[in-house]
Amino acid sequence: MALSPKLSQRQTTALVMTPQLQQAIKLLQMSNQELTAYVEEELEQNPLLEIDDGGKEDVGPEAGANGEADTDRSGDETGGDAEATGAKELSGSEEKVTDLDQAPLETDFEDAWTGEHQTDTTGGEAEAFAAWSERGGGFNDTEYNIEQFLAKETSLRDHLVTQLNVDIEDAIDRMIGLHLIDMIDEAGYLAGEIGDIAELLNCEPGRVEATLGKLQQFDPPGIFARSLGECLALQLRERNRLDPAMQCFLDNLDLLAKRDIAALRKVCAVGAEDLAEMIEEIKALDPKPGLAFDHDIVQSITPEVVVRPDPGGGWHVELRTETLPRVLVNHRYFAKIRGQARSKEDKEFIVERFQTANWLVKSLDQRANTILRVASEIVRRQDGFLKHGVQHLRPLILRHIADAIDMHESTVSRVTTNKYMSTPRGIYELKYFFTSAIASSEGGMAHSAEAVRFRIKELIDKEEAGAVLSDDKIVDILRSNGIDIARRTVAKYREALRIPSSVQRRREKSVVL
Repeated sequence: MALSPKLSQRQTTALVMTPQLQQAIKLLQMSNQELTAYVEEELEQNPLLEIDDGGKEDVGPEAGANGEADTDRSGDETGGDAEATGAKELSGSEEKVTDLDQAPLETDFEDAWTGEHQTDTTGGEAEAFAAWSERGGGFNDTEYNIEQFLAKETSLRDHLVTQLNVDIEDAIDRMIGLHLIDMIDEAGYLAGEIGDIAELLNCEPGRVEATLGKLQQFDPPGIFARSLGECLALQLRERNRLDPAMQCFLDNLDLLAKRDIAALRKVCAVGAEDLAEMIEEIKALDPKPGLAFDHDIVQSITPEVVVRPDPGGGWHVELRTETLPRVLVNHRYFAKIRGQARSKEDKEFIVERFQTANWLVKSLDQRANTILRVASEIVRRQDGFLKHGVQHLRPLILRHIADAIDMHESTVSRVTTNKYMSTPRGIYELKYFFTSAIASSEGGMAHSAEAVRFRIKELIDKEEAGAVLSDDKIVDILRSNGIDIARRTVAKYREALRIPSSVQRRREKSVVL
């Protein structure tokens, strides 16, 4: 059979990722804060988009960006009158702007001041001075406000830079110090190696080390440390309590964390009473000296979905519309500028902006509806958790929700990313409700992995000092409660909860620091 080029036609069906579809997918996985920032950027780029401030102007039949149709808007029955009124108001405002733009600037400012703002200086000086004194002697007409004189909280960086400018005179050392200040974290620890810093600044490592030694003498004590032991050592040196025994103690803090008091006494070569005093001194120190200063305020989580008990039974699920941007398309402005466009490029630009605005509004509407559908199905399946707590959390995977609402698993995954739900039991990420299943030893309903972890933590929290539960014992207890689980799974869950082993827990309960 000879091979030769030829032309052929065939028809296939394929999904094309258009820019509009990519935008819809991107909006779906955004949180409300990210969505607000994205919409603000679109408002700056698209003149046909505007924020819905609750007004009654006729902007077209498009829905608001929070996914709810504009059914509460008046104007459907009297659409023509509303449009005519809106057009009249718009025309009037344009005439005013035109008059202002064309008005000549022939005003004599000196005459305007003397004519409108000149006051009678021949009388009433005493009354004016009395009123000025009652306001606190200020030159503003506003009332005296003591909050304007409150001192701003000092940040850690400002506090260190002030000391740097006073204590270090050499310009090169001061530049190194500024770089080191910028490399400390919120707790006051230095993040970075001396060699890397010296290579970056093109100077000798010894000079960086010497500058660091000066900075470690700054207030608060313990600042610029590179480890917990060094942080505590700097504070003890400030108190003149860093003797060889204490230094050996700091070099073996891992033994203190393990509560291995016998080994710690042997390494430090001290008695039980001296070791107890050393432990008390360590407990009086600050392991994170930088946290005493002002830092950026951590933004609290804003839930996208709110779940409330329904008086008639069940749960009421709703979106937090106040956190969602409401974007509308200005159809009247589109009709006006489209009619005034002359060139082909201008008309194409206007049409393209109009289509983009319409697609954004529809994408936001679809996003809100999808989030609401997914959240409602999650609430329906996790009814036991909402009523009785985490021990009644059911195993759930993305496919369960996707099949129930007739969507793809990837869509459900995007919806549950960075989205939070406010429930009577707290605020949870939507991903929290998806947990793997652990089979029942009695052949009944499977148990949620999160519920099993909660059960393990509950058992360990209730154990007595003389009856510490081993992993094998926990397995026996769980199996007696109908949970078929392996020992290695219990160990994995315990380590994920950051719970030490039974040997270390027994040692901790027997030794009280």
